[in-house]
Amino acid sequence: MRGAGRLVRARLRDRLAASDPGLLRLTAGLRTVGAIALTLAVLGSLGSDVTRLVAGAMAAMAATFAIRERQRGAQARTLALGLPVALVSVSVGAVLSERVVLGDVFFVVLIFCAVYGRRFGDRGTALGLIGFQVYFLSLFVGASAGQLPGLWAALAVAFGCSALVRFAVVPVTPAGVLERLRQAFRARLAQLVSAQLALLDAGPEEVDKALEDVRTGTARLHETALMIQTRLEEGTPDQSTARLVQRRVADAEIAAERLGLLLLSARSAERADTLTLHLPGAPAPRAVRPAGPDEATALLRRDLSALRALVVRTGAAGTALAHVRNRLLGYRDEENLPPASPAVRDVFRAVGEAARAVMGLRVALEGPQDESDDTPATTRSREELDAEDAAIDAGGESAPDESPGGLRRPTTRAAVQVAVGSTLAIVGGELLSTDRWYWAVLTCWIVFLNTASTGEILVKGYRRLLGTVFGVVAGIVLAGLVGGHTLTAFVLVLVLIFAMFYTAPLSYTLMSFFVTAMLGLLYTLLHTYSWEVLVLRVEETALGAACGVVAAALVLPVNTDRRTNELLVTVLERLAEVSEAAVGQLSGGPADELLDKARELDQALGDLRAATQPLTHPVTPLRARRTTARYVVALLETCAYHARSLAATAELLPTHPSIAADPRLRGAAGRTVRNIRTIAARVADEDVTVPVETGASIASLLGDDGGVRYGRVTDRVLRHLERLDEAVVGLARPLGVPVKTPGR
Repeated sequence: MRGAGRLVRARLRDRLAASDPGLLRLTAGLRTVGAIALTLAVLGSLGSDVTRLVAGAMAAMAATFAIRERQRGAQARTLALGLPVALVSVSVGAVLSERVVLGDVFFVVLIFCAVYGRRFGDRGTALGLIGFQVYFLSLFVGASAGQLPGLWAALAVAFGCSALVRFAVVPVTPAGVLERLRQAFRARLAQLVSAQLALLDAGPEEVDKALEDVRTGTARLHETALMIQTRLEEGTPDQSTARLVQRRVADAEIAAERLGLLLLSARSAERADTLTLHLPGAPAPRAVRPAGPDEATALLRRDLSALRALVVRTGAAGTALAHVRNRLLGYRDEENLPPASPAVRDVFRAVGEAARAVMGLRVALEGPQDESDDTPATTRSREELDAEDAAIDAGGESAPDESPGGLRRPTTRAAVQVAVGSTLAIVGGELLSTDRWYWAVLTCWIVFLNTASTGEILVKGYRRLLGTVFGVVAGIVLAGLVGGHTLTAFVLVLVLIFAMFYTAPLSYTLMSFFVTAMLGLLYTLLHTYSWEVLVLRVEETALGAACGVVAAALVLPVNTDRRTNELLVTVLERLAEVSEAAVGQLSGGPADELLDKARELDQALGDLRAATQPLTHPVTPLRARRTTARYVVALLETCAYHARSLAATAELLPTHPSIAADPRLRGAAGRTVRNIRTIAARVADEDVTVPVETGASIASLLGDDGGVRYGRVTDRVLRHLERLDEAVVGLARPLGVPVKTPGR
């Protein structure tokens, strides 16, 4: 029974880790709710009235979520600076409460400074958020000069409670976050292997759903790998350790993605295109049972289950686990492959490479392992990993900030836009209500957070309005149920705040829903609740979103096409850099910082994916553009996969005994790199008319060299180069780049 209970707890822990990598959402929710609850407890014990309780709760929330630094010392300094900013903000708000015009002017200036402060990093952003939120707090509770002493005390208690919860009750260290992200990576890797196993067994009616699960699992694994990369610098003791973990995570991700592609090819009538794994909704290739003996399929099913067990039980040891690991690693040798078709034998090889990647990840995260049960194949894999580890050298300097200055600087442009939009929101909001006009300003402020184009602002405003409408309905129901029960209302407020922070990274609509429902309860506590107030909340939200869109469209506008084109050029430039550097190293050139270049490519692609959301949103009326945007992003993800794979193989070159440099690769792959740069030039300037080149396959460009067959690793490099070349040419058509075919 105890063993079963431990197993259930382990599964629940893995599910939680996979659904919330690093437990970042859970931590944010617990910290915020803990700070608010402690603030309410302290203020309640001091006999504070409801106004001070609400003010303290809102200040605790602002003091907790505004701070984003990762080092505890920096967090403490920002929190200490935030208290005087909050005291000044609430004081000015209270003093100017009777001077409407002067108060409105100050509010606009405050908003401009708060947004402009983002250029000074996390601290500037946090102090700007605190200043704005606390000024809004003074408007919400109707603060006056006579109430200031009590409000100062409430703010001081709120900041003190926020600090106590942050540093003592729910402490978070960079190393702890990184460790939980590692656990999430292993959990998501196990889920991806489970999805691949389901794809192997899926019937004709189930294959599309199974393939979609593999796509989702691959994307979620990649998301976690990127999150780990952003935390390595703070979460590891030195650069060598950071690069080692980065290398092993990248190896495991590439091995898992390749396993899925080869498995799809093995159960398809023809070789599957890599694009199939990256294009949402793309149908699966015509399915057949994996070619070869039924015994091979049964062995493959068994070994995929064994690989999943190896991933899940990363921290475990024992003879049985060692036997499973040795068997899977044996598939890296040709003589250990079972009788099967070439496509199925490729899957077994991929299982062996995935097992090697899992072992490397285990060594990187947990240190040296017991080697007493190793077979010769396992020993060779360990020697390869040890040689790679010894070759890893920390290096690389961050590039200087080359962001434009003046009004072209993103923070300056956003500050001007928000100031103009807020001015419109104040004027329009006061026409709707002289008491609740600030809701329009709040919405205008929020739709500009983490957005960079008019399209992104439009989508965010739509989502906020949608969440607000449904939140009003929920607020009416909750207010009717709570009535005059203050304690019950505060408990529900805490629950809704936790839900708000827990769902914020997943769905902005859900977050807006919980915010509006919570506000209905706060109005009940302040005895200002009514149906008219909640309807006014919807009207002010719609007005604020409209003012934000108008300001973004008319004042220093950055339209979605321009934004996505800039990011697309960046992705193509990073892709060319990674491809050229990887091919150069595979051709015998000097070692380069390939992992860093690959990480920059992934980050640029992530930025582009986020920027295309207005084009791919379900409500967009431009269906053709939505299809094109999805297709281009999927092709770029395919290119990035092959470029990462080339980079990972090139990183093995100095130490792997079965990989040798081939000088012919540089010339053969030069066409691909030129094509990438040609497409980037066309996207940046429509007047460029240089065509993309096509021609003979890259393998044929190498020549047969007297009929000598390439080795298995060289074959893999050629496959990645050819698929990359095909995907790059495929990008030309949707982007309007002419293609030059041979003989024309």
